[in-house]
Amino acid sequence: MFQSAAKLLQSATTMPDKGRRMTQKLVTSAPAQVRAVSGRPETAATLMEVWQGLSAAVVDTIADDWYATEQKYSAGRQEHYFSAEFLMGRALLNNLSNLGMVDEAREAVGSFGDSLSDVLEQEPDAALGNGGLGRLAACFLDSCATLDLPVNGFGILYRYGLFKQLFEDGFQTEHPDPWMEEGYPFVIRHEEAQRLVHYQDMTVRAIPYDMPITGYGTKNVGTLRLWKAEPLEEFDYDAFNSQRFTEAIVERERTSDISRVLYPNDATYEGKVLRVRQQYFFCSASLQQIVENYVSHHGEDLTGFADYNAIQLNDTHPVLAIPELMRILLDEHHLGWEEAWEVVTKTFAYTNHTVLAEALETWEISIFDRLFPRITEIVREIDRRFRMEMAERGLEQGTIDYMAPISGDKVRMAWIACYASYSINGVAALHTEIIKRETLGEWHAIWPERFNNKTNGVTPRRWLRQCNPRLSALLDEVTGSDTWVKDLTVLAEHTDSVDESVYDRLAEIKHANKVDFAAWIAQREGIEIDPEAIFDVQIKRLHEYKRQLLNAIYILDLYFRMKQDPSLQVPKRVFIFGAKAAPGYIRAKGVIKLINAIADLVNNDPVVSKTIKVVFVHNYNVSPAEHIIPAADVSEQISMAGKEASGTSNMKFMMNGALTLGTLDGANVEILEAVGDDNAYIFGATEDELPGLRESYDPVWHYENVPGLKRVLDALTDGTLDDNGSGWFADLRRSLLEPSCEPADVYYVLGDFASYRETKDAMAADYADTRAWQRRAWVNITRSGRFSSDRTISDYAREVWKIDPEPIA
Repeated sequence: MFQSAAKLLQSATTMPDKGRRMTQKLVTSAPAQVRAVSGRPETAATLMEVWQGLSAAVVDTIADDWYATEQKYSAGRQEHYFSAEFLMGRALLNNLSNLGMVDEAREAVGSFGDSLSDVLEQEPDAALGNGGLGRLAACFLDSCATLDLPVNGFGILYRYGLFKQLFEDGFQTEHPDPWMEEGYPFVIRHEEAQRLVHYQDMTVRAIPYDMPITGYGTKNVGTLRLWKAEPLEEFDYDAFNSQRFTEAIVERERTSDISRVLYPNDATYEGKVLRVRQQYFFCSASLQQIVENYVSHHGEDLTGFADYNAIQLNDTHPVLAIPELMRILLDEHHLGWEEAWEVVTKTFAYTNHTVLAEALETWEISIFDRLFPRITEIVREIDRRFRMEMAERGLEQGTIDYMAPISGDKVRMAWIACYASYSINGVAALHTEIIKRETLGEWHAIWPERFNNKTNGVTPRRWLRQCNPRLSALLDEVTGSDTWVKDLTVLAEHTDSVDESVYDRLAEIKHANKVDFAAWIAQREGIEIDPEAIFDVQIKRLHEYKRQLLNAIYILDLYFRMKQDPSLQVPKRVFIFGAKAAPGYIRAKGVIKLINAIADLVNNDPVVSKTIKVVFVHNYNVSPAEHIIPAADVSEQISMAGKEASGTSNMKFMMNGALTLGTLDGANVEILEAVGDDNAYIFGATEDELPGLRESYDPVWHYENVPGLKRVLDALTDGTLDDNGSGWFADLRRSLLEPSCEPADVYYVLGDFASYRETKDAMAADYADTRAWQRRAWVNITRSGRFSSDRTISDYAREVWKIDPEPIA
């Protein structure tokens, strides 16, 4: 029992009004629900059974409000958020906190002889997402519920999610993550609302499972609808009785593959087929529901569909919704092409999340032919009409060919989204300018009015109120209320108005969080770390552009500097990583192995380990992040400038008083604007400088002339570090120095190293001035208001979705 569960219970609770109204209902409902789950007296139930019963009791208390919210939203204008992933995290504590029911929950389980914090630790993380894309979607749903906005989420109920990450000899290994093995009370099956999804080779049932999304201090309860794929028949009974056992279940397993895992490896053609099948599955089922709801409330004339429905495409994964809605309008409701296309182009909005080509999905058109020939026909017609329209606009043929939805044998999903959407947004000011100028420049030249920026945000309910209750209590005290929980901008009124004692309190809070985190790490990872050290954190998806490799090189250089000069004064530091690499992304997995090898080298050195430690938190997801972020002193946001669309971990760290160390990339630019140059640590080449630097860039020169670099890179292959004969470390070294199949050091790791080292060393030295450091931390906390997802969602609601709050009471 550590940190997030136990800490919340230490804090002074300020109960939202909604919680006050439900006080006795939870206390009354919980014992009965635990008895129903366990089949025995509540005092004899296991902790897992108590968690299940208490969770069911929470659903019981909100059921009437949830139903009322659904009924109200269904009759008016709604926004539907389509996303391949929703990284929700644990639900019970989040709901208790939002509903103001923590004290009641503690009273209920206490009467059973149990501790609430022990019960909360039983919950698995819902394995429905991977990184920032999915966590952003989860934050958005939280804000929509809190703001009473008529928004529903739509995705897939993954049986195993991404994967459970373990380390074996420092290598990442992937294992199933059966998060629903013992049931999950916060997803409710609604078989009566199932849909049929048709492919050329099979028809499957899409069974909806609904997850309630509670808001803070409101009766409204939003819905995340997740679809599970099931066969028309569970198995072939005749085949089973004929002893053909495998044949009896083959269709069931083939269908189950659709909702089995998030992002199946698409290195093979069959992997690509499964991904496309997944995307169509949830898009088709969701649209069927949305269209049926429109008809039931507004009649059979679908020409008014966009008056009541907006659909946000969270990246390119749901873009098949565009031709699928065309199919429904054309084939099932008999609109003409022009009528249907007008509806479609008034319905969809598209969020672009990256400037990287890999995120701009393309699929072989043969996959479409194989799975859904009618969708192929519609996509080809979209392509034909696009080409005609662009020719009429006078575009050159080369430009038309580049922008066309179909190129050769490939379907370009981002181009379909750009053509059909009335809104195209980036997720940070810098990112939006880059996509307008480069990534989607041709589209911006034709339809500049479609482009807008919506800088990402994160919910302060989970990422401050819930995960850092000590700091939350201080903010309540300084501001005089909990108003900041729903309006984070009010904190800015107190940036310069507090007395010096607040900085002392802030230091005490951070130290207590670090003590909790050290205990959690000792139990989970078996590593002892010093809470007095600087906690320097980089947690995010493992990708070369995010440059975990740059961080690793710095640590190895620092190790060598300390070995060479034992008298070197180095502040105590703990370098903390958390990341998963895609199963087929070998170079990213090589970086994980390298960091773990460096950790072995550093942590086992009898002298160096007294000053620095390296920790790689395995199976990083939402719950570990809730432990890490409140304890962090430094937030590493070190992507090559121009490559990170926005980031969201940078915002979470900022809210919790960690200082940003990063490049001028993504939302770092706006963070710097908010806090000022003195309250963040910025290094490296900027996005506008890099093209010129690239023209003459020679990484070998840096290797030979930047002090320490040669020693570090040679250590990858001279036996200092062991990659167990995989050859992965040699590949990493070649990727930095040898222009073989790609430009050497494509992400400018060596080019930025000297600046990174200088800035990071200066940051560590500054930490010694505790009072000055806490002043900087306070500035970051109080000026984080613009990075609340409430602000982001308010902007979407007003400028893109055209929806208003619809409170049920």
